[in-house]
Amino acid sequence: MRNVLVIGIGNEFGGDDAAGLFVARLLKEIHPGGISILEHSGDGASLMELWKDASSAILIDASGSEAEPGTIQRFDVSDRPLPAKSVRHSSHAFGVHEAIEMSRALKQLPNRLVVFTVEGHNFSAGASLSEEVASAVDVLAKRVLQEIASVNAVNGCENS
Repeated sequence: MRNVLVIGIGNEFGGDDAAGLFVARLLKEIHPGGISILEHSGDGASLMELWKDASSAILIDASGSEAEPGTIQRFDVSDRPLPAKSVRHSSHAFGVHEAIEMSRALKQLPNRLVVFTVEGHNFSAGASLSEEVASAVDVLAKRVLQEIASVNAVNGCENS
């Protein structure tokens, strides 16, 4: 079993929707030990397959909840549902929210599942990250690293 699985979710060609991918790439450059870092489109069925053997998983995704662009939120969904407006509506009929709840119903949710979101501003096709989201990527990567350290501390593992 993997110690911590980190999944950056997004569409590289969807403006701020790519935020999770950019955070995952930044984390890959740093690459702390004891974690697997993946980039993913957000298709729910394949997300369920990815995290089914993980004891802890962290998802990073863009949101469109009408908060200020660049706002970062953290949701521990290990034992409660992800608020419906916390992740951007997926182009997949079965997205992040549905995957979490289906995994919960099937008792296949990781012991610890945390979702970080960054509020997007521009989700236009072909657009780059907005200034607000680009500024939030570094901050979010640091928060994910803190989350990993917390998970490893609870599990008695070193982050080397």
